[in-house]
Amino acid sequence: MSETMKCLVKSQAEKGLWMEQREIPKIGPDDVLIRVKKTGLCGTDAHIWNWDDWSQRTVPVGLVTGHEFAGEIVELGQNVHDLEIGQRCSGEGHLIGHLSRQVRAGRFHLDPETRGIGVNVDGAFAEYLKLPAFNVVPLPDTIPDEIGAILDPLGNAVHTALSFDLVGEDVLITGAGPIGVMAAAVAKHVGARHVVITDVNQTRLDLAAQVTDVVTVNVTTTDLLEVTSGLGMKQGFDVGLEMSGNQVAFDQMVEAMVMGGQVAMLGIPPGKSQVDWSRIVFKALTIKGVYGREIFETWYKMIAMLEDGLDVSRIITHHFPANNFEQGFAAMLSGDSGKVVLDWAVGSEEREINISAR
Repeated sequence: MSETMKCLVKSQAEKGLWMEQREIPKIGPDDVLIRVKKTGLCGTDAHIWNWDDWSQRTVPVGLVTGHEFAGEIVELGQNVHDLEIGQRCSGEGHLIGHLSRQVRAGRFHLDPETRGIGVNVDGAFAEYLKLPAFNVVPLPDTIPDEIGAILDPLGNAVHTALSFDLVGEDVLITGAGPIGVMAAAVAKHVGARHVVITDVNQTRLDLAAQVTDVVTVNVTTTDLLEVTSGLGMKQGFDVGLEMSGNQVAFDQMVEAMVMGGQVAMLGIPPGKSQVDWSRIVFKALTIKGVYGREIFETWYKMIAMLEDGLDVSRIITHHFPANNFEQGFAAMLSGDSGKVVLDWAVGSEEREINISAR
């Protein structure tokens, strides 16, 4: 009889997730099996939990969800020779193809055939995860599992923040969610002069100030122009990082940029949005859309920065055993949390699976 594992599944076409027992995945010759230790909850997981229009179009019912994780390798496919049993790791959750022009040119993150673990194929909210060895990112001993579990969203922040040169520049970030706050920490770490982050949620702005040296602006009570004047800025922001997906925030960013400024957009507006393109043209702004992480350059850079002193640990505000996942989702959906981490090792120490006997 096959060994089983617990996992979080989108079992029904309605709001929520359900803890189930499933067979432990069987790996192929180019895969590894990872015992999951910790996972992070993401905005994508919130969409799946809520079963919104995007989820209904994208996520198959019966899917094991989750894509932010850290764990250790417990089984190697027969063709895998550069990884080891017991090796701690995280991993890239975007599974790429091999045939597109982008992949053949080495631009893996632009592959139009990309599938996501926990979105299109079974994911990491489970005691065990099957992953192509190509996607595995080994973790140095200096990075604990809870940080390893949030490298995926940190990678989004790093990819967005490093889209343009930040050294000595004034940076505006709209949206103080966890990725926006981590982007602020990255901007300061690499040498930005002033970093300002805006939001309407004071709790998140307070968290941003705890994580890094950033000027926080609640746009419901404070005029952004007064803040920039107080900082001695003469023209506006050199670089904008749009993390909110909010149309009003984007419009405000456009107005606050210098002539010839650069904007990287990670936030996704709901539906279609009206944009005053004439303002963008007359200000000669450059706008770059950002998706995921550069595979694997972003991973190398963020691990190097973490080893060099980048500290995003305070962005994690809640820890729960995986069995208490409903509390974890409630904390995330409240809008008053940073990153929420689920611990899959709690309570499972006594049921080690005999992988070699499979």
